Amino acid sequence: MTTEAQEILNEEQTTPEAVAETAPAMTPSLTRSFDIVITTAAVDAATEKRLQKMAKTVKIDGFRPGKVPLSRVKQMYGSQASWEALNDQVGEEFAKKADADNLRIAGLPNIVPAESTDAEGQMTFTATFEVYPEVSDVNLADVEVEQAQCNVTDADITRTLDVLRQQRVSYSSADKAAAKDDQVTIDFEGKIDDVAFAGGSATDYPFVLGQGRMLPEFETAIEGLKAGEARTFDLPFPADYHGKDVAGKTAQFTVTVKDVAAPQLPELDTAFAKSLGVPDGDVEKMKTDIKANLEREIAQRTKAMTKNNVMDALLSAVSFDVPTALVNEDVERLQTNAREDLRARGIPVDDKMVLPADIFKDRAERRVRLGLLIAGLVKTHELRANAEQIDAQVAVVAQAYEDPAGFIKWYKTDANRMAEVEAVAMEDNVVAWALSQAKTSTKEVAFEELMNQQR
Repeated sequence: MTTEAQEILNEEQTTPEAVAETAPAMTPSLTRSFDIVITTAAVDAATEKRLQKMAKTVKIDGFRPGKVPLSRVKQMYGSQASWEALNDQVGEEFAKKADADNLRIAGLPNIVPAESTDAEGQMTFTATFEVYPEVSDVNLADVEVEQAQCNVTDADITRTLDVLRQQRVSYSSADKAAAKDDQVTIDFEGKIDDVAFAGGSATDYPFVLGQGRMLPEFETAIEGLKAGEARTFDLPFPADYHGKDVAGKTAQFTVTVKDVAAPQLPELDTAFAKSLGVPDGDVEKMKTDIKANLEREIAQRTKAMTKNNVMDALLSAVSFDVPTALVNEDVERLQTNAREDLRARGIPVDDKMVLPADIFKDRAERRVRLGLLIAGLVKTHELRANAEQIDAQVAVVAQAYEDPAGFIKWYKTDANRMAEVEAVAMEDNVVAWALSQAKTSTKEVAFEELMNQQR
């Protein structure tokens, strides 16, 4: 006679063919498997215990809580309880077997009913899974690593001040011909085959010449005109223009300039310094603060560039397979991050939006490989971050805030934030160790090149 657990298993059992089609791909060199034997008596006992526990709290019409007959609870929830008990038993036995065999399991196992015939009172399952690779130590004696370096000059400070002034530009009407960087206010009307088209006309429309808001041919036609002057010209729309109704067609525009305003950059004076957060408006202090900010940003960017060079060197110096399960998990994380990034940019997406896994796979594999490699180096060379290093890392982050002490106090209240900082400090230890082992050279990086790099 079969038990309830075995009956359910027989009803729902997946065929070997279906398992082969749905089982996740695994890295062959890291794939292991073993059988798990579960007794039906143990599953039935666990099921009974679950049902008795459920009977104390389950709510069924016509019965007071805790007074529902066990037979009624079993009738309604027996299958669920049996499945849960079976899954728990399988999970516990898998963990015991993996622990006894000293296996480091990577990702979730694929557990299916075994193809062999079960003995009386037993159910056999086959667990297939990946294990973590053995990562050998890294020899960097013959590897060269470039350390990025960049010094902030007075010219860099001047260029930064120019950018800050451009961000605060104002415009004043002037009796002059429109030129690049001027703000013009215009009326315009566009027609195709003498018929006006949607979006082709506007009045009192302001924009700055040279900022690329309008097609280059449109801006060129306006340059040289003064307020009160007009011009009619043909404008061919590109074939790939975003407006499909006019793409690839030629329109005739009539433009009337109503105002030409020349740019007025703020002076490097007390008012400007105060606008940048210098309370007393000291211009020299403003420049000192800008230099300090630039040096801090440059230090972070050169550090990141050097770190990336170190990671490339580490990956080139050792080879090992990575578990497919861990790569797939990281692909999912990157997909989630991409969706969140799109939302932050104002693009409406939902969690069901399909982002092809292939575009994240190489990055995910690199991240997993580096994670395993770094973990191995930390363990082998005792590179775990200490409390002083973690505090120093938090202090670096706090420098960008008005109240560093308050920020540090707040930051330390969250265990997840502190774990992230610890990981960064640990990676710094790995970088320092690698630089001490490898051949190093210094590469001077131009300020603008470094600042134009995406973080």
